[in-house]
Amino acid sequence: MPRKVIITCAVTGAIHTPSMSDALPITAEQIADAAVGAAQAGAAIIHLHARDPITGRPDQTAEGFTPFLKVIKQRCDAVLNLTTGGSPFMKVAERIAPAAAHHPEVASLNMGSMNFGLYPMLDRFTDFKHPWEREFLEGSRDLVFRNSFQDIEFAIETLSATGTRFEFECYDISHLYNLKHFYDRGLVKGPLFIQSVFGLLGGIGAHPEDVAHMKRTADRLFGDDYQWSVLGAGRHQLTIAAMAVAMGGNLRVGLEDSLWAGPGKMATSNAQQVTLARQIIEGLGLTVASADDARAMLALKGGDQVGF
Repeated sequence: MPRKVIITCAVTGAIHTPSMSDALPITAEQIADAAVGAAQAGAAIIHLHARDPITGRPDQTAEGFTPFLKVIKQRCDAVLNLTTGGSPFMKVAERIAPAAAHHPEVASLNMGSMNFGLYPMLDRFTDFKHPWEREFLEGSRDLVFRNSFQDIEFAIETLSATGTRFEFECYDISHLYNLKHFYDRGLVKGPLFIQSVFGLLGGIGAHPEDVAHMKRTADRLFGDDYQWSVLGAGRHQLTIAAMAVAMGGNLRVGLEDSLWAGPGKMATSNAQQVTLARQIIEGLGLTVASADDARAMLALKGGDQVGF
């Protein structure tokens, strides 16, 4: 049987701002429609953030997620993955609040502190609808995204108690070693779901050698007790995806990570990016994993065990 490849779609995130793309989902209805569209296009996992419906600012309250979680669950069978990254300006207790309240099958978990530079986008985007957008990007010049060992352990212990498993977001090689620390202590168990992030200022680059180095290191640390996935920031999205799938990995796309659907071509929807990812997978003679395939591959508790 052809190998099954998991597509994750991160539909809105907290990096891109409303003025950058009309396709970026902002309201609960838009986020739900984007999630369902991505699932119908082939995404097994939907990674979710919430936003203020008026300003588009990141909203990491549990109540901010409530309006779209049940709607998405009713309309499709995708695995729903709630962010604990929130916005890099937030403290960990605020960031894990939605997952702690809603008990999803999966929650993201950043595996190390890092510089988190978004300000280069000010060179490409100059007109903003809301004052917070420019301030948000400019503020990243002096931003350290805090994910201390104490913060990570707090998130693991709080969310594991409800059966939630994790998408471990690793922006650099050191983050893999941080994950190994918790793995060796028995606080997290396989199969791990490791999401390697490439091309964000402050993390590892997007060169093929960076991708290979991340995979080699994860193989050495975790053997066959993990599933590897990748996301490439911005223009790197599909090239990184193609490299990883050819190397045995899974992939993540979505407007959280990139606003593009090719050189000079802005994406019109999350579903469009999922379709492009699906073409890569099927072009290599592989199969797109269903939501139930993903649940089996990642040992998830099932959609009937969530709190929404």
